[in-house]
Amino acid sequence: MTPARCLFAVSVAALLLSACGKSSTSLGEGGSVVTGSAGPAGAHHAARELVRCDAPVATLALVENPNGYSYSSSYQLPSSPVPLIRLMAQQSGCFRVVDRAAGLKATVREQELKDAGILRREGNTVAKGKGYEAQYSLTPSLTFSEQDAGRQIGSVLQAIPYLNKLVGAAEHVKMKQAQAALLLTDNETTEQIAAATGSVEVADLGVGGAMVGKLGGVAGAGWSNSNEGKVIAAAFLDAHNQLVAQVRELQAKVLPPEVAKKPSGGA
Repeated sequence: MTPARCLFAVSVAALLLSACGKSSTSLGEGGSVVTGSAGPAGAHHAARELVRCDAPVATLALVENPNGYSYSSSYQLPSSPVPLIRLMAQQSGCFRVVDRAAGLKATVREQELKDAGILRREGNTVAKGKGYEAQYSLTPSLTFSEQDAGRQIGSVLQAIPYLNKLVGAAEHVKMKQAQAALLLTDNETTEQIAAATGSVEVADLGVGGAMVGKLGGVAGAGWSNSNEGKVIAAAFLDAHNQLVAQVRELQAKVLPPEVAKKPSGGA
């Protein structure tokens, strides 16, 4: 094993020792990579690592990848990362985000109820022809993999006095890697305007959910329940930040009016 891997094994051993017997729960804490909210009040509690734009350049729709996402159902992750990416896209302020998923279906249903005479006529705000077009579409791609690193680490620890007692715990160590991509398409011309990739690799110690790597906990859209979800969310954050560097070079398109807000200082 190389000196770098030996050093890594010793670092894992130190973290295995520090993880023993520690358990705590703190609401709103955890060093989240993706968290917070976005809306008329702006981005609240967004990740410090999230790269942003000074102003939106166009309207954007998130599109499900027709080929699906490469991770096992045994990880019990959400079926789609699109809601997570939608949160980041809105928090970054690079685009105005339009809904082409559940929100659109609800809008269509309301229109059907109006046409059927079920909804009130006076003061009804559901009208045809008011929807905003998506000037760009963003399609995510994801590959997640897991490798057994415990045996290699265990063989190093076995030869080190005082650390050889951690060999059993080291057998639970897994290397988790996620590679994410974001593809941006101009809906007017069908040209792929930009593409960005992001990747994260960490060691899952298998002890109290501890992980080695620049990651921390990930909250938001159901990706905080497992180490696999945390790795995937961080990879998409990395891909998003790479994409913003390209988006900043786009000339802004004509945007529709913003949603009405309360007057400044209103109740």
